[in-house]
Amino acid sequence: MSNQNSIRKYSMFALLFVVNIFLVQPVFAQSAQQKLLIGLIPEMNIFKQKQRFTLLGEYLSEKTGIPVEFTILSRYGNIIDSFTSEKMDGAFFGSFTGAMAIQKLEVVPLARPVNLDGTSTYHGYLFVRKDSGIKSVNDMRGKRMAFVEKATTAGYIFPLAFLRENGITDSSNFFSESFFTGSHDAAIIAVLDRKADVGAAKHSIYDRVKKDNPRIEEEIAITARSPSVPSNGLCVRKTLDPEMQKKLKKALLDLESDHAGQEVLAKFGALRFIDTTTVDYQPVFDMVDKAGIDIKKYTYLNE
Repeated sequence: MSNQNSIRKYSMFALLFVVNIFLVQPVFAQSAQQKLLIGLIPEMNIFKQKQRFTLLGEYLSEKTGIPVEFTILSRYGNIIDSFTSEKMDGAFFGSFTGAMAIQKLEVVPLARPVNLDGTSTYHGYLFVRKDSGIKSVNDMRGKRMAFVEKATTAGYIFPLAFLRENGITDSSNFFSESFFTGSHDAAIIAVLDRKADVGAAKHSIYDRVKKDNPRIEEEIAITARSPSVPSNGLCVRKTLDPEMQKKLKKALLDLESDHAGQEVLAKFGALRFIDTTTVDYQPVFDMVDKAGIDIKKYTYLNE
């Protein structure tokens, strides 16, 4: 009788052990996340970009309980391809790369910064040197054009939409030369230093460069401005643990009410972060349509 009891007890322990493995396994899989890898687009000088995000990374690491690492991509379009290949958990997408990622990768927007001027959006500028004699679209014909990247709203999509609205459907034959600078600040400097006659860039970077370089105010004139689109926001992969998504969003939205968070915002160059959804990207999709682009088939890497 005692042997039968022993067998029953052993069987019961074995059954409980197996059941426990199946119950615990999903929890273990979720807690196996060792870090959060977040991509950044090269909208400005890479060293300035790194400095801007360092404190934010440390803050988010503390609030989420998982190390947050940023990786700065060499090119704008790379963030779409690298998001999957490098197994990123999220990225601070630009408005156009964000729109593409929503369409192609089904990412989930969480939050975006409010700029120092109180806006949570940005717009694009077309600009020329004041001494260039360029006053209208027709004056741009045969001139040199400095774009930023094919995967930028302000640095490429807006100029294309602007030209199409003015009857120019082929920019490659309209300008004598066009090239991509790789960053917004580089496009501004290209015009300033007479390497291009016309340039395009986002207004927030333009304002930063102008603040550091008084020549911008003295020598550059803005000739056109785009509609407003959402600031670079954090979007995450749809499969990221929902609890982690909530932690990230809460940490960003609570920055302005936290003493340590205020220091992070000062370094980042923002007043606060606000909730962001897919609906906020509609102005981008509208501009893409005006530019004559099919976003699902668009070749977004520079040739």
